[in-house]
Amino acid sequence: MIWNVEEFTRAAGATVERLAAYVDESQRGLPPVIARRPPGELAERLGLARWIREGGMTPDDHAGFLAAYLEEGTRLHHPASLGHQVAAPDFPAALADLVHGAANNPMAVYEMGAAAATVEHEVVRWMLEKAGYGAAGGGVLTHGGSLANLTALLAARAAGAPDAWTEGVPGDLALLAPASAHYSLTRAAAILGLGERAVVPLETDPLGRIDVARLPEALDRVRRAGRRPMALVASACATGTGLHDDLRGIGEFCAEHGVRFHVDGAHGMSALLSDEHRHRLDGVELADSLIWDAHKMLRTSSLAAAVLTRRGSDLDAAFRQEASYLFYGDPHGDGDSGEPGGRGIDSIGRTVECSKAELGLKVFLNLAWRGERGLGDYVARQYATARRLWELGRERPGFTFPYEPESNIVCFRYGTGDQLEIRERLMAEGSFHLTSAEIGGVRHLRATVMAPATDDKTLESLLDQVSGCRTQTFGST
Repeated sequence: MIWNVEEFTRAAGATVERLAAYVDESQRGLPPVIARRPPGELAERLGLARWIREGGMTPDDHAGFLAAYLEEGTRLHHPASLGHQVAAPDFPAALADLVHGAANNPMAVYEMGAAAATVEHEVVRWMLEKAGYGAAGGGVLTHGGSLANLTALLAARAAGAPDAWTEGVPGDLALLAPASAHYSLTRAAAILGLGERAVVPLETDPLGRIDVARLPEALDRVRRAGRRPMALVASACATGTGLHDDLRGIGEFCAEHGVRFHVDGAHGMSALLSDEHRHRLDGVELADSLIWDAHKMLRTSSLAAAVLTRRGSDLDAAFRQEASYLFYGDPHGDGDSGEPGGRGIDSIGRTVECSKAELGLKVFLNLAWRGERGLGDYVARQYATARRLWELGRERPGFTFPYEPESNIVCFRYGTGDQLEIRERLMAEGSFHLTSAEIGGVRHLRATVMAPATDDKTLESLLDQVSGCRTQTFGST
């Protein structure tokens, strides 16, 4: 059935109108930040069974459905949204999603989306430059940081065990990572055939940061056990705490001892755009590979993540397959050689995905609207707001903070009781969305400052609500 363009125009107009109102009321803190109606009740309210069976939705029906749908979700633009490391997306990225939804150019093969492939190619070039990688570097955008970490470790496996793709994974490979590393690293080790037991925990300080001074004994222990280190993983910043490993110290150790170095910079890599905070990433250029999520601090919608390698050939070696309907000609090069059809910037040889969304367009449009400086200013502001929470909270009795924040992630405790009960109370009320993390085996509340609307009034209200004063000062009716 061909598109009814008039119907699309009406439905799209209603969608934009409803979304604009949704973002506006969310930014002003008017409705609850989170809704958690039971699934059965929610399905009934949305009329899911009827629409699935009968169809027939009209633009007017769609407008009503969308209003109810948005009311029942989590409002990431809300000042009280302090939960997960997911962007309150900027509107240029939302426009990119609309374009992709209509055009649908899965661009891992250039001929399926020449403009999309070229945009991603240039965005990746920009990211490589910011990371300090030279012209020999390579990269690709993926649907999320977990897939980016998996891709980076595939490249590490190819470097350490070149025959693994055809002959299987040798049993002596090891992955060195702190216990504070993102869960996707252990998951990737299992997917890659190493097994979870191949992940060797590194010694850390009490806050979970890699202890550089103890790396020699860790490496010696691994090698005496008859294992080869496939890669050592550091965090910039750690998911739980927002704290950074010493990238320069770790990078220099890895270079000296011939160990491949990977940096999980999913959240913190955007600090490269901030003059005030880029020092946190000193030494990242020493990494053999890194990941960088745009759907966190570059404010794109989910998902858009980069995996970058200091040598593009490492990424090309990650996948070795034959498929005559896709792989032909020369897939390498920089795309400027004048090769017919643009085969030089096919990304299919560097990623799990073939039908890959137009991810680069989201990053590009945010850059085109805000510029590097605008995005860097956003990073600096969110980091400053997190620090402000730390400053305000330390002045109040009953609050304890285990560290001074280095990013926009802050962990804290109130009193000695069950912190998860506090979190559940706030979420049941819809007043605040917090997450939680363990530090040194002790459960803490965790705030991640992502929404630009979060300000001092929000933070004071949060501290009041956590302590039981139950004062809410943001928003108005």
